[in-house]
Formats: sequence, structure tokens, C-alpha cells
Amino acid sequence: MDSDRKYKQRGYMDSYGTEPRSERTEEKPRQPRPRLPLDVTGPRLPRLLQTVTAARCFSCSTMLPQGIDFSGNCPKCNAELHCCKQCAHFEPSTRFQCLKPIPVRIAVKDKANQCTLFSPRVTVARDVSAAGAPAPIEQGPRTPDDARNAFDRLFKK
Repeated sequence: MDSDRKYKQRGYMDSYGTEPRSERTEEKPRQPRPRLPLDVTGPRLPRLLQTVTAARCFSCSTMLPQGIDFSGNCPKCNAELHCCKQCAHFEPSTRFQCLKPIPVRIAVKDKANQCTLFSPRVTVARDVSAAGAPAPIEQGPRTPDDARNAFDRLFKK
């Protein structure tokens, strides 16, 4: 029977491959591993990246100051802030591009409107002014003496 086989691999057209799996191999019953209890009262890891919650302009992505009047304009690019693109309910893939049931479609999404369901979009971002932020990079030496002095200070000569 081996000579008329198309493939030489084990398991192809032989009785070993037609038997149920339980008869072919001896499986050991798996023992469930003991699970460690989840301790929610223990200490938590420190948060390495500090986050800040702030609103950003939809047009220029500038962080808007706390307590800004959204009926006004962006301080940097002068875009109108009380518009659909600045709203938390704005979703381009839904009906009228809004997650709330609005009765009438607002055609221009980046111009000011009088929608009563408006709530500003707030994002969570990394705080760049946190204490853990890297120090600003110093400028390189301007003269050869500056480089030599920096080298001497580095090795305390």
C-alpha cells in the first residue's frame, strides 16, 4: 500500500488518520491551575505619565484654556467653537452625523450653530508640564573653550 500512496507523510490515507482522536493518543486530563486571588485593596503602581483632560480646537488642535466660552472663537486660529466638529456627539458615520437624535440636519459642520445638544469634545492627553517631563536640551558649545570647559566640568578637573 505504501507504493501507491501519493504522499509519504504519516496520516495520509492510513488507518491511523481515520481513528477518533481519543483512540489515537492518550490524553492526560488537564488539572485546572489554582488562580491567585485578585487583590484590589493593595498598592497600585505609580502613574508614570501624568494626564490632563482638556478641550482642543477641531481646526488647529490647540489646547483650549479651562473655562473658555464655546460660543466664541479659537484664540489661535479664530475658528468658531460652537459647531458640530467641536461637539462630543459628532460622528461622521451616523445619521445627520450626530449621535443624538436631532430633528434637522445641520449642513455646515464647521460653522457656528444654535444646537441645544452641544457639549464640547474633551480629550485626555499627556501633561507636558508635569514634573516628570524631560528637561529642555541645552544649546551646544559656541566656542572651543566652551567645549573644553564643559568637558572639564563633566570630569571635575
